Parts: sequence; structure tokens; C-alpha cells
Amino acid sequence: MSREQFLNQGRESIHHRILTWSGLRSRSMPPKTWRTRTLLPDWTRRSRSCVSGGNAFSNMAWKAFRRATGQAVRLAFPPGVVVAIKALACELPTELDLPLSRLSMADIRNETIRRGLVASIGKTTLWRWLSEDAIRPWYHRTWIFPRDPRFAEKAGRILDLYEDLWEGTPLNEADCVLSTDEKTSIQARWRKHPTSPTEPGRPMRVEHEYERKGAWAYLAAWDVRRAKIFGRCEETTGIVPSTAW
Repeated sequence: MSREQFLNQGRESIHHRILTWSGLRSRSMPPKTWRTRTLLPDWTRRSRSCVSGGNAFSNMAWKAFRRATGQAVRLAFPPGVVVAIKALACELPTELDLPLSRLSMADIRNETIRRGLVASIGKTTLWRWLSEDAIRPWYHRTWIFPRDPRFAEKAGRILDLYEDLWEGTPLNEADCVLSTDEKTSIQARWRKHPTSPTEPGRPMRVEHEYERKGAWAYLAAWDVRRAKIFGRCEETTGIVPSTAW
């Protein structure tokens, strides 16, 4: 199947079209080509105490820990430590008495050191290990399940506009597609002392004390076809508050 046939087939699927236009999400995981360790053939063992009080570099902690003699190289972790850390990443935060829905990289790193698996480890190394797995239970993407029975019909109109189409007819150069939204209740604060601008070697200084001057609403419109944004502040959004409960 050619790429054009695949895309045309995908037009029939509203899920495919949404994923296509939402684009790839940014990832904080480093590329797999990054190296954070060096392995050398000349090994020796070295003693070091971990936070838990035990010897993290002893035979009991992890047997295969080795470091080259007289050379400044990074730590080489054995496979057993990698597997244990990946198992930790799969645990629920409630099992660790954390009021969270997901474990952050700092949580995994702190728990790894607390359990005495390692004496120290960098976040980059943890990201590399977790990103190399084919199945990653700790990796997720937020998704809103559509509940409107007319969702495909309504969303299809928006996606058609993103593809420069309206009711099956291509848009011309003079047509404009705007995506608008609002941000309400932005506090208007009047600082009791003027803000000092930045200077060489000194950041901008903003007075801590302020007087409240009410709230503003920021209205913004995004020109989809020309990649331009228009915004302004208003005292109100103009939307009549709903009294229905």
C-alpha cells in the first residue's frame, strides 16, 4: 500500500485523522545513541557506602559492579540493577505511600537509592534504560474518550478546515481559518514599586508587594493557515454566566 493510499484510507477514520493532526508529542527521553558509560577490560572493585547504610558496591548489592583502575570512567551497572529499576518504574505510587498517579524520574531515582540498589545514578541513565524497552508501562499519553454520539461529524468539520477543505470544496488563498479561545480570571496586579529592567549580571527585579486591580480575560485567535496569533485583554469575556445547576 502506498503512502497516498494509506492517508486516503485514514480519512475514513476520525481517530486516525486526530492523531495525524495532533502531531508527535515531545519526548524528554534522550536518543538511544547517547552513551553514559564506558566499559573497559581492566576491572577492579571498590567499596562505597550507600544511603541505606550497606555497601552498595559489595558482592551482596550487585556483584558485577566494576570500575577501571586509575581511569576516570563512568559507572557500569550490571543487568540485574537495570531490571530491578525497571520493575520499580512499574510499581504504583500508592505502594510507596506517594499521593501521585505516576512516578516521576526523581521519585524513581530517590527510591532506587533508598533501596540500596545503587549509591548514585543520573537521571539521564534512567531515561536511557526506560526508553530502550519495547513495552513501557510507565510511558503514557493522555487521551479524552469521545462521549458525544455526533463526535465524528463535529470533529470532521474541524479537521476538514485544517486540510483546507469546507464541505468538500478546497479553500482559496483569501479564506481564513481562525481557532479562538479565552483565558479568564487573569489577576491584574499593580506593583507598589516599578519593575527594574535587566542589567549585565543581574536579572529583572519585580516588587513582591502589589495591589489588586480586578481580573482580566485574555482572548486569543490563531490563524491556522498563516500561523499568526491575535490576542487582547478585556474586562469580560462577553459570555453570559449560566444559572442552570
